[in-house]
Amino acid sequence: MRREPFISFAGVQKRFKVNGREFVAVHSVSLDIQRGEIITLVGPSGCGKSTLLNMTAGLFGPSEGRVHYDGAEVKGVNTRVGYMTQADHLLPWRSVAGNIAVPLQIRRQPKRDIERRVEELLALVGLSGFGASYPNQLSGGMRKRAAMARLLASDPETLLMDEPFGALDAQMRLSLQTELLRLCKQLNKTVLFVTHDVDEAIALADRCVVFAGRPGTIDHVIDVPLAQPRNLVHLRSDPHYVELCADLWQRLAPEIAGAADPSSLTHALEAP
Repeated sequence: MRREPFISFAGVQKRFKVNGREFVAVHSVSLDIQRGEIITLVGPSGCGKSTLLNMTAGLFGPSEGRVHYDGAEVKGVNTRVGYMTQADHLLPWRSVAGNIAVPLQIRRQPKRDIERRVEELLALVGLSGFGASYPNQLSGGMRKRAAMARLLASDPETLLMDEPFGALDAQMRLSLQTELLRLCKQLNKTVLFVTHDVDEAIALADRCVVFAGRPGTIDHVIDVPLAQPRNLVHLRSDPHYVELCADLWQRLAPEIAGAADPSSLTHALEAP
């Protein structure tokens, strides 16, 4: 028996007006996501990947079609999701522990409970002993870990992640990818993860959704049946992983070539 999807996009289109001109960000998008899945979204810039995250969060609704979350249509801000972007947005005047505590304080939890939960989260993301430090005293990777701990403090069912590791060096990115994969499988989180990195898209995903550009449509969905738990270092020499990455590159190649074509850029700029 087929399970009901946890998140679903049904015939979704989103139109925006910019400087009085209308353009279509995504068109005819239909996608079902099961609870606990890690879904990566890849495709050219401007193809609507982040738009899907924003509609899941209820920051705005579709112009056409429906977005459902756990069986109910999303019609306002979805407080059951957490959002993490490329910027960590840590508050510079608060310590790491103080930053992580923000969602718990908003919920007016008792001080003792907040302190206990913050310590648990610091240990969970590998920052034990750094609670009293301030963001400007941390490396980029440690700041990302702190931002991840703050995200988990609100205990969201679903993590919406928009290129969260894009600005990091390869070694730190691998470390945080490993941490994210471990935490999400351990805590059974559902994840929508936007990336431009082909290796990252395959390494993290249960399924990889490939978008064609503008207006954004789903070109293909690649199943990633690599065993869990995944060792992301050893994965690079796995023939099946290499094959999946090659498949994704081939599917993205026409879009990359199109984006590099000056005539296509001119056409995009002139399009309504």
